Amino acid sequence: MAFGWKLYGDGKTPPLGEAVAPDERLSWPLTVGIGAQHVVAMFGATFVFPLIMGLDANLAIMMSGIATIIFLLIVQGKVPSYLGTSASFVGGVAAVRAQGGDSGDVVGAILVSGIVLALVGLLIQRAGTVVVNKVLPPAVTGAVVLLIGFNLAPVAAATYWPQDQWAALATMTFVIVVSLALRGFWARISILLGLVFGYLLSLLLDATAGQITSPDGTGAVVTRDRVNLDAVGQADWFGLPDLTAPSFSVNFSLLVLPAVIALVAENAGHVKAVGEMTKRNLDPVLGRAVFADGVGTVVASSVGGSPTTTYAENIGVMAATRVYSTAAYYVAALVAILLGLVPKFGAIVNATPGGVLGGITVVLYGMIGLLGAKIWKENRVDFANPINLVPLAAGIIIGIGNVNLTFTDNFSLGGIALGTIVAVAGWHLARALAPAEMKAALYDEGGFAGGTGPALGATGGHRAGAGGADPSDVDRANPPR
Repeated sequence: MAFGWKLYGDGKTPPLGEAVAPDERLSWPLTVGIGAQHVVAMFGATFVFPLIMGLDANLAIMMSGIATIIFLLIVQGKVPSYLGTSASFVGGVAAVRAQGGDSGDVVGAILVSGIVLALVGLLIQRAGTVVVNKVLPPAVTGAVVLLIGFNLAPVAAATYWPQDQWAALATMTFVIVVSLALRGFWARISILLGLVFGYLLSLLLDATAGQITSPDGTGAVVTRDRVNLDAVGQADWFGLPDLTAPSFSVNFSLLVLPAVIALVAENAGHVKAVGEMTKRNLDPVLGRAVFADGVGTVVASSVGGSPTTTYAENIGVMAATRVYSTAAYYVAALVAILLGLVPKFGAIVNATPGGVLGGITVVLYGMIGLLGAKIWKENRVDFANPINLVPLAAGIIIGIGNVNLTFTDNFSLGGIALGTIVAVAGWHLARALAPAEMKAALYDEGGFAGGTGPALGATGGHRAGAGGADPSDVDRANPPR
């Protein structure tokens, strides 16, 4: 099924206790309305993460729509999902930038990771999830997700926060308060609300307190406006976003590659969540979904766009509306493509003050890291067992501390890449060398005994109920309330 939707009943909102299946749709006006909700749900993270990675927000939004259409076609409409910008790559991209890489180097490294992700999807489709589960048990997956998030702490502390510490503090406080005080949909978009709040606060401070003297994005201390809208006035209303050709480097590709581990885990968790919500067994299409995500990332990054992944926020919309129709996702994708063709909108987004991003990133980066700990908790990973404790401790410190291992003048490993290698290889080496009783203790952990690893259990099962979905993924900015 691709475009042959059946009309649900009379096309009106389904009665309580019933749902609209992926191959069904409501009337087109109602379908457009549901699609608009999906646009709003994905909007905040889809343009915040490109800003953080130094990529074009307009292009990211446009390519997210294109990637979503590609995804839906590859999975033949069986997995209703929206593909927005992935946060899993932020750490690797920051490392590429720190080593002097430009946007071409960034998207080239992302493209390589997209190819690897697509190949992993083909492997899963052919051999089943057991192969991935054996390589990436919950203990290892949690460690990789944790070090990806916490490795970013210096970026928030040294790059964004100093640009306007008081705006950063106010924005951070606003996000925390909103995420706790509001409920449902509004809590889900607390990051977007925080960005709008910080943006307006910065405009107000420019008008009342005047210019600020502080470090800019390069670290140079300058006197400037907090919000520079010069580019907004010069931008056209309609036109193609700026494209960037990828360039390739083995060093940079290795820095970004660990994100694939997180993407396999969260994609699998999302497929499981959608399967539970729609009452359908989607395990046979898991490999196809991972492959489709990889293809989406390759297509997006080939023109300079951001990496993509399935979005938990949109799963929450489905849980709230009980409308699982892929027609609504096609509507959302088309709206995103049209938004990407408005350069003036992109100029407004790109004018977001660095201090505001500082307040947002301290929350986001911390949440990314803590989701790794959540994987451990929900799978009952036992750190009294040296198999888990010793190699993962080493990998995490190497990743967070940006420890480097230099092989030649032109090749070195460090930070996230080296930390991931140590965590994965070290865990398997420790398991191979450990006595029988230590190995046996691993089977008491949830997600390990049945070979359920990241693909089937590391993210916690993903329950959907009255409060919405509970997907534990690295792109989740706003837990449901």
